[in-house]
Amino acid sequence: MSQPQLQSQANPQSPGMQAPEPATGFTDKPGWSARKFMVAAANPLAADAGYQVLRAGGSAVDAAIAVQLVLTLVEPQSSGIGGGAFLMHFDGRHVKAFDGRETAPMAATEKLFQGPDGRPVKFHEAVVGGRSVGVPGVLRMLELAHREYGRMPWASLFSPAIRLAEEGFAVSPRLHAMLKAEPHLKKDPVAASYFYDRDGNPRPPGHILKNPELAEVLREIAARGANAFYRGKIARDIEAKVKSHPVNPGLLTASDIAAYRAKVREPVCSDYKTWKVCGMPPPSSGGIAIAQMLGILENRNMLTLVPREGVVDAQAVHLFSEAGRLSYADRDRYVADTDFIPLPGNSTKALLDKTYLAERAALIGDRSMGLAKAGTPPATALAQGVDTSPEPPSTSHISIVDARGNAISMTTTIEDAFGSRQMVRGFLLNNQLTDFSFDAADAAGPIANRVQPGKRPRSSMAPTLVFEKRGNRLLMSIGSPGGSAIINYVAKTLIGTLDWGLDMQQAISLPNFGSRNGPTELEQGRVDAAVIDQLKARGHNVRLVEQTSGLQGIMRMKRHGEDIWFGGADPRREGIARGD
Repeated sequence: MSQPQLQSQANPQSPGMQAPEPATGFTDKPGWSARKFMVAAANPLAADAGYQVLRAGGSAVDAAIAVQLVLTLVEPQSSGIGGGAFLMHFDGRHVKAFDGRETAPMAATEKLFQGPDGRPVKFHEAVVGGRSVGVPGVLRMLELAHREYGRMPWASLFSPAIRLAEEGFAVSPRLHAMLKAEPHLKKDPVAASYFYDRDGNPRPPGHILKNPELAEVLREIAARGANAFYRGKIARDIEAKVKSHPVNPGLLTASDIAAYRAKVREPVCSDYKTWKVCGMPPPSSGGIAIAQMLGILENRNMLTLVPREGVVDAQAVHLFSEAGRLSYADRDRYVADTDFIPLPGNSTKALLDKTYLAERAALIGDRSMGLAKAGTPPATALAQGVDTSPEPPSTSHISIVDARGNAISMTTTIEDAFGSRQMVRGFLLNNQLTDFSFDAADAAGPIANRVQPGKRPRSSMAPTLVFEKRGNRLLMSIGSPGGSAIINYVAKTLIGTLDWGLDMQQAISLPNFGSRNGPTELEQGRVDAAVIDQLKARGHNVRLVEQTSGLQGIMRMKRHGEDIWFGGADPRREGIARGD
């Protein structure tokens, strides 16, 4: 089998490749074209690793592995081998959903994030330390996918990340800015010595950062497979780190880590006009929520509301936000890890029933409904409480199409920025358990997303593949980081491409807007004042916020009568697309 060429071709100074400041920067990007294959990822060095694998004949899964390993190094605030991921895969005929979500320790209880008085602790009291760490799932998931769809040797895919870890990489402006703004990471001596100098200053942009400890870990996993991570010294070191935190120790054990299994699940596929949209099933809520939003909006006319010169129409924002309210209301009541909590009717069909969604769409009037109530889909029998778990926005997304037409859409995370702020063996541990509801029940009944031993916390990650219904031809791979706002970010991009005829880059670059069944959130500084006034006049509680999505996407387009792949990357972050 071919070996990937390891020399990095990415130049962070090239147009469209600079890293914007977190939550404030916006660097226009042109979009990228390719005929054979393409990768879109959140950092130029990671995208280049995937590109080199694809150029050497590797599969989409091969490239995803190389990208993820480099992201562990160059984008440590967002994802890594200490976290989890969801991956949608298309092999030219069938779609599969791979679940690498973290799990709760077997010693965890519903009271995990409650104080002695039974009340939920403050969010960052729960996050920082060992209590929030779940069993990392990404490596088991990637190994499972590679067994079926890999074309290159597992060990060869580790080479780009090992080389960068040993030789060093330049700290990006975005990583520097996030380190500068981060108040908790220095509390961990291991992380402090790596990310900061002796005076406590973050490593400056351009500083060459080396990580020999991570290189050693990656060499072990390359040689022995994921068992090197899940069974042995690495797992014992993770347990020791989690349990030894001085003020917030956790329950995770090496036995919990050894018992972890990635899963293959049935994707959530639904029809939207002339397309089929496939997303991630529970324990992610992303696939169901986006399918609901599209199903609701299918009953309203979005086609006439095309943005003009990047200015979104007030009616488009109104309809989209109201659809989001209805979808998020159902999500918060019904969706959790279905290995523990069944959906209404024990499948996604009830929540996606066309008649039910038409009834939900009929609730949208000329004025905002403010706070939507969860509906009663067919076959609903159990009263459940409403989840209020926070979901921080530090995550990453990868979209890839290989030369054989296989495709992946993968969203990967350690949850909050820099996860639990616990560093071991050169990588950061997740704080994924804080995606559970801190409360176990409310007046309506038990909360579906409550903590239970061995359970996977609900997510909003929404890796999505879109097909032309006729012929089942792949049209698009799309996804984003952004916590619970991921659903709105991805749905906005789908409306932009499918309904408004925008290319991937144009749709990604549109202002972000929507509601998570609270205020109507508009991207600060990017929505016309007249639109804001019109929304307020229609009863919207408008909130202007920095909505730092990190969308990456690839779509099929026609150029001069020929099919091409066109990739887009979010101008709010430092990602790019590359291909031949």
